[in-house]
Amino acid sequence: MAKKQKKATPKRAPTKHQLSKWQRQTKIRRIVTIAAVVFLAGILSWVGYGYYKDRIAPYREVVIKVNDASFNMDYYVRMLDAYTASMNSTEIYSYGNYVAGMVADDIIQAELSKQGAKNLDIEVSPEEIDAKLEEINAGLQEGEKLPNDRIYRDIIRAELLQEKLEEHFNSGLNATMEQTHVQVMFVESEEVADEVITNIEAGGNFTALAEEFSYNSSVEGDLGWLPEELMPNTLIADAAFNLTPGEMSQPIYDETAIKDIGYWLIEVTEAQNETINAQVILLGSEAEAERVKAELTAGGNFSDLAGNYSQHESKSEGGKLDGLEQGDMGSIAFDQIAFNITLNTVSEPVKDTSVQTTGGYWLVKVVDKGEHELEETVKEELRDKHLNNWFEELQEDSTIENHLDTDKISWALDRILQGR
Repeated sequence: MAKKQKKATPKRAPTKHQLSKWQRQTKIRRIVTIAAVVFLAGILSWVGYGYYKDRIAPYREVVIKVNDASFNMDYYVRMLDAYTASMNSTEIYSYGNYVAGMVADDIIQAELSKQGAKNLDIEVSPEEIDAKLEEINAGLQEGEKLPNDRIYRDIIRAELLQEKLEEHFNSGLNATMEQTHVQVMFVESEEVADEVITNIEAGGNFTALAEEFSYNSSVEGDLGWLPEELMPNTLIADAAFNLTPGEMSQPIYDETAIKDIGYWLIEVTEAQNETINAQVILLGSEAEAERVKAELTAGGNFSDLAGNYSQHESKSEGGKLDGLEQGDMGSIAFDQIAFNITLNTVSEPVKDTSVQTTGGYWLVKVVDKGEHELEETVKEELRDKHLNNWFEELQEDSTIENHLDTDKISWALDRILQGR
């Protein structure tokens, strides 16, 4: 039997009023949707820009340039992180600024050396870096091994390149050179120099007298065989290469050389409780101190004489030092006199080996001279001198930019601390 079909209900056509209403609603929904999308895009753009500005852009900023080579903050932070890998947070807070400066200097030096070495046909190959990295990691525990990334490869490249440069400049040295075996001392005054010469002429030992009278600890006694370019200064070099073996120079005045001795003239003008007010003059020799003391005794003005002769920083104030307590001057010799002297009385010259003054006289004696084999330590010094001279010339001919100021360094250190 055939199934009875339902009678279809004809659909009613929307009225013009309904169509108009629906169109208005559709238009409103479209506007709202577009506005929402635009608003959301704006929010996302603002958030994205803020993230880029605070998190991404600083890392892309170029902080160091060496000629055409640029290094951004990301590279610097990663290199700084490598240098401080063994430091804890306390050590980074204490020494971070020092290490940060050292890292910047090393980046510049490594890049300059790499660029300059190319002109000498010296390069470090990737294979050499691979071999060195493997050698280093072979001696480390699993958790200590160095990563094979750009930073550590650059550190290894710099070390290998330094070795190659040293080898290059070492190979250019002759086995023998014209040298002088020289003995040297630096004494405080011409009077002392004359006394030393008299002792030597009477048979005194030069090096023994140097231990007693010389006050330049970096250049004294028997210096051994040296070529002219390794002499401590041009005054010594000129004397050494113009004297005959066994001959000693006359006193050679050097106003710039530093010596570890000085002589105080002290006058205390007021003492109260444990503090004093004083006037002081620091002089470079006992003889000079005696001459200035004689001028004071004859009525000379202490402030004027301090301004003319003193080597202490107080000379600009006429030698005045007010409110001194024991230990402020860092000198036991000074304190022993200043806190025990009679008021308004100028002391005798007070010898002080805890201060430094400039000016004095070189005495140079030539033991022997001639063509002589380069000792290993002398050869190393010559090599380093030639290498340093090469690098300094390279530096002078290069354009170097370091944009790392205090704020940028602090930012870099903060990034490292956040990652620890």
